[in-house]
Amino acid sequence: MSASPAPVLLTARLGRVTSFCSDRRGGISAPPYDSCNVGTHVGDEVVAVVRNRQHVATAAGLPDPSEWVWLDQVHGVDVHPATEPVAPPYPVADASVTTTTGLPLAIMTADCAPVVFACADAVAVAHAGHRGLASGVLEATAAWLREVGSGPVRAFLGPCIRAECYEFGARDLEQLVAHFGPDVAGRTRDDRPAFDITTAVRIALVRAGVDDFDDCGVCTADSVDHFSYRRDGVTGRQVTVAVLT
Repeated sequence: MSASPAPVLLTARLGRVTSFCSDRRGGISAPPYDSCNVGTHVGDEVVAVVRNRQHVATAAGLPDPSEWVWLDQVHGVDVHPATEPVAPPYPVADASVTTTTGLPLAIMTADCAPVVFACADAVAVAHAGHRGLASGVLEATAAWLREVGSGPVRAFLGPCIRAECYEFGARDLEQLVAHFGPDVAGRTRDDRPAFDITTAVRIALVRAGVDDFDDCGVCTADSVDHFSYRRDGVTGRQVTVAVLT
């Protein structure tokens, strides 16, 4: 039996911080989780998820995923201050922050925005869907990073859904426009109202005083190589993991 291909990772450097974004390639899960699903909460076989997480760790040159900081994500604004890995049950939070070198921080997504923050001596990651964005999860994460770290704050946006694929109900969109301004009101390819989550991320980061921001530009719903809940419904999750070195 031939070995499965290694996961494909999108890598970004922010000073002393390195981040890795997986996609759906290089794992062992069966459809509809094919193949590198890292989410234990979506109905996939746990044994496959554990193997997939290990494959990602090996490809990134990181410790075993049991030594990462995982979260029980609930679309909220809580930030977990991490000093060491935590065994299940994981902290209920949508962001984590650490000054501990070599401690990987992980978040899972399948359309929501994974955002990595870095300063001179700390790293944070945040899971930002439309509810978390409106509630201030990115501002809260940046504030925590400044509390524990020093120097200018940089941020990186990994793969997420883009406006052309993110049709949104008019009433819900109005509320987001009231919070972020008219620039977050986009249009889909077939000219339906859409939420521009990447613009909302940029606005939130500006409000949080982030000094520099990079966007990988990948749309999960457009990419056949990524999991997308909006596109597929039952599907897996990719991981964004960041570590301070």
